[in-house]
Amino acid sequence: MTTLRLILGDQLNPRHRWFDQIRPDVLYVLMEIRQETDYVLHHAQKILAIFAAMRDFARQLKEAGHRVRYIAIDDASNRQSLPANLDALIAHYDAAALEYQHPDEWRLDRQLADYAAAAPIPVRAVDSDHFYTSRDEAAGIFAGRRQWLMEHFYRTLRQRHGVLLTADGKPEGGQWNFDQDNRKPWRGEPPEPPDRRRRHDHRALWQTITDAGVKSFGNPSAEAFPWPLNRAEALADLDDFLTQRLPHFGDYQDAMSRHATNLFHSLLSFALNVKLLDPREVVERAEAAWRAGRAPLAAVEGFIRQILGWREYVRGVYWARMPGYDTLNALDHHTPLPRWFWDGQTKMRCLAHAIGQSLDTAYAHHIQRLMITGNFALLAGVDPAEVHRWYLGIYIDAFEWVELPNTLGMSQFADGGLLATKPYVSGAAYIDRMSDYCRDCPYDRKQRVGEKACPFNALYWDFFDRHRERLGRNPRLGMVYRTLEKMGETEVTAIRERAVFLRARLDEV
Repeated sequence: MTTLRLILGDQLNPRHRWFDQIRPDVLYVLMEIRQETDYVLHHAQKILAIFAAMRDFARQLKEAGHRVRYIAIDDASNRQSLPANLDALIAHYDAAALEYQHPDEWRLDRQLADYAAAAPIPVRAVDSDHFYTSRDEAAGIFAGRRQWLMEHFYRTLRQRHGVLLTADGKPEGGQWNFDQDNRKPWRGEPPEPPDRRRRHDHRALWQTITDAGVKSFGNPSAEAFPWPLNRAEALADLDDFLTQRLPHFGDYQDAMSRHATNLFHSLLSFALNVKLLDPREVVERAEAAWRAGRAPLAAVEGFIRQILGWREYVRGVYWARMPGYDTLNALDHHTPLPRWFWDGQTKMRCLAHAIGQSLDTAYAHHIQRLMITGNFALLAGVDPAEVHRWYLGIYIDAFEWVELPNTLGMSQFADGGLLATKPYVSGAAYIDRMSDYCRDCPYDRKQRVGEKACPFNALYWDFFDRHRERLGRNPRLGMVYRTLEKMGETEVTAIRERAVFLRARLDEV
């Protein structure tokens, strides 16, 4: 009597309890399906990375002695949807039961729950054994609070799990957060470490994917693919980060440069999000690096905050607010996404670089996402649903549970301030301070209006002018509105006119 165990493409954890025993009555099922490649338009490297890692995971299971059924994208029997394939497998193997790990995305969780309710055999769900927190834990931590501040959540988890604490339970270094120490621009020193990731030749797999009719965008880089296939490769990437990048991560985590792709960022988010790495081991090893004197406390705390704090926090927001969070549009923005988000062909150097890098590598770090592409989209009034779909498709690490709150909440303020205490926007001054993008740009970073003025400037001030009724009483924006008042009606009118001109011609900037 066979029990089918479904493994989704982001559940590639070889240390899951399922695999503790080799059972002849259990058949592990993995499937490449159009349902998952087509629900948004994905970057080519994202599809390749997930399929390649799934295939390697199936290989490992077979070599360990487990029974495996792998349904490839071009299999003749592939019905290309999860329910249809499950129906066929249950019938083919005369299965007695179906088990699955809780999905991280609401749409798949709902689909499998509906399937279980109507299935002809017993269906059971188990935990993925990955996160620090349960789905509903954040809601409990924030019970009775109007705003879900990440800092409160982060400190709670630090205390619960004993991370970066002294013997008497105080934060190491005397403070919980060293964010103020981690905002230095990078001017070429120290040099960006070399990218030591191994390169895979996935040209045959890429041909299979394209022959199957799967649509995508971006550079597939199939002949020299850098993303990890398995846990061993992900651990090697973790080792490299801890030794080569973590010591400088804190100082330059917000920096951007045309002359560096990754700077000192970890590039571990894909491996974490498909569960090749466990967040606990990553946090523990980062803390151990500090305790051994191999990295400064500010860098280690900043990195741990991204994983123990932000990653768990946005997952809690996601599960507390879905369904419905993906349709929020508190600022009533409806402008279409500019066409150059798909090809990087804009005169603005910052956006051309950030988008061009994303198209080429399926990766950009958090400040490029928040303060370049996201910043422009919010200032220009782009429909947050379109921004969400773009982010979900383009980035190698983008799965809806982590991408959606980051995009709609943090980046686009579409939830009205549940997640962020203010919109994260800036004019050209911030971009110039934290990057070298403004050099040789045809736009003048210092001008607000005029043909040569940087579009960020007029759009920035117009954004706050347009949303004065909603944002004017926000205490974190007092200086912005005081500056607007000092400008005078003539200057504000010129800014409005320039912003209207720009928003009507976004494809041309």
